Amino acid sequence: MPFINLPLREITCKIVYYGPGLCGKTTNLQYIYAKTSPEARGNMIALATETDRTLFFDFLPLGLGEIRGFKTRFHLYSVPGQVFYDASRKLILRGTDGVVFVADSLRDRLDANLESMENLRVNLAEHGYDLDTIPLVIQYNKRDLPNAMPVEELSRLLNPRKVPEFPAVAVKGEGVFETLKAIAKLVLQKVRSG
Repeated sequence: MPFINLPLREITCKIVYYGPGLCGKTTNLQYIYAKTSPEARGNMIALATETDRTLFFDFLPLGLGEIRGFKTRFHLYSVPGQVFYDASRKLILRGTDGVVFVADSLRDRLDANLESMENLRVNLAEHGYDLDTIPLVIQYNKRDLPNAMPVEELSRLLNPRKVPEFPAVAVKGEGVFETLKAIAKLVLQKVRSG
């Protein structure tokens, strides 16, 4: 549910980047941060551990215009991918308005993708959200690698709902802003209709 600040006339929406470890969640946010003007973004907070690049979250507010006279801002978070940080993942999902699922396109990471998607479903349900109705976009990252699975196969396995999906090479910025624009559009549609 978006946070509405009446005195400031601001609506803040939360988008969470979710997926298995080292799939490119943090890389997406780093690229967005690097390519966004300093006037349109806040500070990024990144915490690294020995086994994963993000322990808690990356935080990135973006201003994206107005809705009914209210400025809109997006806070972008990524969750830790490693399973043993599940408590952190659950905490970060609380209050989310939309999810970007970043899938690792490598064939040997398919099981990790499927486990992470199921983990997302379970963790969303604990907060009263339904993976089948929440604004969701799927990004198939690492498309530049030779052992990447075909997008059609990944889509069949990970996207039965047929939500917007994008091939990406996050380290080069390919598909990064397309993914962000798609989830922002879905979240704003829900805010306007709600």
